[in-house]
Amino acid sequence: MLILKGTMLMIITKLKTNRITNPLGFSMGAQPRLSYVVTGTDAKKQIAARYEVALDEAFSSVVFDSGKRTDIDSISFELPVQLQPRTRYYWRVEVWADNGDHAVSPIAWFETAKLDEPWEAKWIVPEMDKEHHPVLGRTFKLAGPIASARAYVCGLGLYEMQMNGIKAGDEYFAPHFNAYHKWLQYQTYDVTPMLREGDNRVEVTLGNGLYKGRFGFDGHSKELYGSEFALLCEIRVKYADGTTEVLKSDTEWTAERSRVIGGNLYDGEIYDATFTATESYSVREGNLGLERLKARLSLPVVVKEELKPIEVIHTPAGEKVLDMGQNMVGWIQFRTRAPKGTVIRLQHGEVLQDGNFYRENLRTAKAEYVYTADGEEAVVRPFFTFYGFRYVKVEGWPGELDPNDFTGCVLYSDLEQTGSFETSDPLVNRLFLNALWGQKGNFLDVPTDCPQRDERMGWTGDAQVFSGAACFNMDSYVFYSKYGYDMAREQEDRGGMVPMVVPAVNVPSGGSSAWADAATIIPWNVYLHYGDKAILKQQYESMKSWVDFIIRADEGSGGRRLWTVGFQFGDWLALDGSNPDSAMGGTDTDFIASAYYCYSSRLVAKAAKVLGREDDVSYYERISGEVKQSIKDEFFSKNGRLALDTQTAYAVALYMDLVPASYRKRVVDGLIIRLRKDNNHLRTGFVGTPYLNFALSDNGCEELGYTLLLNDDYPSWLYAVKLGATTIWERWNSINEDGKIGPPGLNSLNHYAYGAIAEWMYRVIAGMNPDEEAPGFRRIKLAPKPDFRLRWAKAVIDSAAGTYRSEWAFDEEGRLEFRFEIPFHSTALVRLPRASADLLSIDGPAPTVPAIQEGDDVKLELESGNYVIRYMPTKSYIKILSTYTPLVVLAENQHARELISPMVPPGFELDPGALWYKVRDVSIRDFAAHYPMDASMLDELDTKLKALR
Repeated sequence: MLILKGTMLMIITKLKTNRITNPLGFSMGAQPRLSYVVTGTDAKKQIAARYEVALDEAFSSVVFDSGKRTDIDSISFELPVQLQPRTRYYWRVEVWADNGDHAVSPIAWFETAKLDEPWEAKWIVPEMDKEHHPVLGRTFKLAGPIASARAYVCGLGLYEMQMNGIKAGDEYFAPHFNAYHKWLQYQTYDVTPMLREGDNRVEVTLGNGLYKGRFGFDGHSKELYGSEFALLCEIRVKYADGTTEVLKSDTEWTAERSRVIGGNLYDGEIYDATFTATESYSVREGNLGLERLKARLSLPVVVKEELKPIEVIHTPAGEKVLDMGQNMVGWIQFRTRAPKGTVIRLQHGEVLQDGNFYRENLRTAKAEYVYTADGEEAVVRPFFTFYGFRYVKVEGWPGELDPNDFTGCVLYSDLEQTGSFETSDPLVNRLFLNALWGQKGNFLDVPTDCPQRDERMGWTGDAQVFSGAACFNMDSYVFYSKYGYDMAREQEDRGGMVPMVVPAVNVPSGGSSAWADAATIIPWNVYLHYGDKAILKQQYESMKSWVDFIIRADEGSGGRRLWTVGFQFGDWLALDGSNPDSAMGGTDTDFIASAYYCYSSRLVAKAAKVLGREDDVSYYERISGEVKQSIKDEFFSKNGRLALDTQTAYAVALYMDLVPASYRKRVVDGLIIRLRKDNNHLRTGFVGTPYLNFALSDNGCEELGYTLLLNDDYPSWLYAVKLGATTIWERWNSINEDGKIGPPGLNSLNHYAYGAIAEWMYRVIAGMNPDEEAPGFRRIKLAPKPDFRLRWAKAVIDSAAGTYRSEWAFDEEGRLEFRFEIPFHSTALVRLPRASADLLSIDGPAPTVPAIQEGDDVKLELESGNYVIRYMPTKSYIKILSTYTPLVVLAENQHARELISPMVPPGFELDPGALWYKVRDVSIRDFAAHYPMDASMLDELDTKLKALR
């Protein structure tokens, strides 16, 4: 039901259960949570809503009716219904708005899995060589017309099921990647259209995966979780007459060898289309037990995009190589008509070297697909492996390569993209896309560090630093909820310690700051973005147990409220370490660890407050405060100087609020001077990089943050972009300027940690910040910070509360125009920079609170609607550079720096006084003695500098 008023059509969209659209067979938790978004109305607020839940689409069998209520929140409503197993529930919501608009949503649904219902199926294991990939199957007869049918399946390691030759579902790599020793998730399939009255056949093909194939920390282990293939399958058929039948895995099934001859996640797959199984094997009942089984938490891994090769390259070495134009994750699907017995080999790599195919940085991973043709036309793709690649070397292909025969299938978890960002600078736009593609490539059920080499594990540090950007880019709630569940289960046997990778596979250790703090930081970020307390309820004991682990480590080493024991990664891969051959950065690891000790304790206190656990609030606030005091005593002088002179130390201290208010200016000044000494270029690693630009912009130094963003020489974000990167690199110099790749042992070209800069783009350039007092973007803090080096910027986020849009643009005179969109039933606290309340031009609804002047800024509060705000900044953003501009300002502009560099000797930036010299100063002549200048040369330089706007 849709009600039309005037020209606006009120629509209810994005109906989700537990943040999934129409979930089938997912774990529902204690109670399902329903959510929706309202669009298409000029109303400001919701005044009431009503949920109805029924067992049929006609709503004749209603099991819940909330009635018209004023307390229903569209972000999350816990459904107070006792769920029944294997039941589909239909629901809709009715909304009333403050202007009289009213609408009823389309019908959504969710369907439960088996819940606590006993399994009738048995685990079965094929009685054949465990190195051979099996196909388990049986035929069965259905006695009449079918009303509905579901299959409940778990196959180990990985599986694909077919009914009558048709693949069940559109997902791959089920049952996905998790801590198998702790829990096993089963999937539910609607197989109704695949079955028929009479004879039917079910077949399930099994593959290795990380369950029993080569995988793990050393890259060579196998059988980490199990040594045998196994299957559990229960098919429940409901006939049109209402009777039911259950078909289950048991010893009546048989097994045969698969055409998947061999393979694993690292080396790829071998498939022989000429192979025909001639021997049938029996199966025996397995002893895996049923207590670990749980309805699925993992989103499906699906083909989200398809790419075609942009070029066929004939390399100097005589190779035929497909260029996909994008570093991607997934596989190549190809069409072939090759003669019988033809062996086609695809090898995957990220980069060319000297124009030739290269894959040394994959270490021991073969990353290949080998296919033996049977002479029939076929469309071919792998079953149980994936690759990270841009280039594909093709061997054995009969004739010339036709790009139309090849398709790049981009696989990742079925995440909805919710954010976009764009500016006037194409390099910055490509950087944002690189971060987005890094997320696509590394969000394949587990947030991996890299998707291509003999690793591909869920490194907690990478996941933590990128979690904020991830939640802007995509609806990551379900993805991180599953990861958090795995993390908590891994902590159970480790006294709260968080392993360095999750699932932990055969990882040797854990408990490092920044990495293990994923236990607190990720759930808090997820709560901020989606406003659903369920993530904090699920992860609270995990959050607490991690901080309690640190407290015990501290108290066991003297109780100084500092974290000074245990292994620490520190500022991994920073450029300021004392040993250039080491991955360890130069920032004191005790400081980094203690900073996270303070920060994570504070986050646990915040989570406790949200959940109403007041005793924990006071306890963890006290711990955090004591740690902060100890950090002050240990790492700051009595006059406020930070004892550690690294970019990361300053960034962490400022971002994590470790700096006493009276010390703040000195610490900010220290960061500025440190950056000047580093030529305003990055020296940070995995810890410092996500925080550095925030430390600047939160303290009035956003121009310097823009400088770091816009640098395009090494080391910088845009350095990789200029060298053709299409994803984020593991190292700042993964590839050198001459195109040569760096050390292959630790050098991934799809390693998303440094892509955390995307969060700064959303939060600072576009100004879009969730408010922890009204999470889920029910209220947003809109505080864009423009810079004339970008003429315009715009971002959109489809938040849990609705769509926000933030845009700004300069005209040639430097006048600013902002465009904001605020969704229904939401508010924005807006801060306009360099503005005068008396000189604003506002098109759109009237602000709910009149403009308030606060220093150089103007504060507004805006409700739902579209706004255009124009004004001339009180202080121009246009920097007209000249020979009268201080050297410190010229140095922030790369092109100006290049113009003046011949007349400024190396090391001038080490003299703080010299930084404020001007080229025309008499005192500069000592610097320029080796480079004589006359008036005409200075005037010419002035002309060039003034053109750099």
